Amino acid sequence: MTTGVPIGEFSRLCHLSAKTLRYYHDIELLVPADVDAASGHRRYHPGQVGDAHLIRRLRGLEMPLAEIRQVLAEPGEAERATALARHLDRMEAELARTRDVVASLRRLLDAAPPVTVLYRRQPPLPVLHVAGRVRRDEVAGWFAVSYTGLFGGLLERGLDPAGAAGATYSSEFFEQDEGEVVAFVPVPPEVPPTLTLPGRRYAVAVHAGPFADCDLTYGALGAHVAARDAALPEPIVELYLVGPQHTDDPERYRTEVCWPVE
Repeated sequence: MTTGVPIGEFSRLCHLSAKTLRYYHDIELLVPADVDAASGHRRYHPGQVGDAHLIRRLRGLEMPLAEIRQVLAEPGEAERATALARHLDRMEAELARTRDVVASLRRLLDAAPPVTVLYRRQPPLPVLHVAGRVRRDEVAGWFAVSYTGLFGGLLERGLDPAGAAGATYSSEFFEQDEGEVVAFVPVPPEVPPTLTLPGRRYAVAVHAGPFADCDLTYGALGAHVAARDAALPEPIVELYLVGPQHTDDPERYRTEVCWPVE
């Protein structure tokens, strides 16, 4: 005796078209419980409705079919939930990146306020530092680890930084999307520095807002320097006057961009 639900009825149960169900059968993603050898009619077990619902939702989230197959192949509910959680985490990260890009594009379309450029001669600066060769797409994570260690070292001594934390970026970092970056925290006289940044004269502009838009300030400041000064082939310095250690709101970030000039 033939058992199971015919494809048309199963389509109504799971809100997947018969065409889609046939395709999922062809690629062995959702195989019918029974296929009539003579007629080719497909019949599904009611217990397959849960898998069909899951597939429909995951496709709505644009999960690749290969990944859906891996989820369905998990041996138990706990393993399946873990695989789904990993995908949702990736999606949330991608959504956050998309929101940042959309906000950045909107700001780019708005008339940018003029950048005020000041000049400052910075004396040699003793700092605690961490240096590394860093990829542009990995710099945020690298900073999170580096500054945790630098601030923690001062905190253990019961001391505050002697100024705003900052970083230097080599020319190679911008030209090749990877290069030497130095994260630093100025130290008071009682702390032996691990590095002394050399004294330099800088053209300085303050970037207001998220780091993602810092290129706009770089462009304005760099154009100002190109028109009026002789730039030095030295690392660009950023000072984080207001940053993630001060606020959770990127709109409140204030970053000094310091361009070395003669």
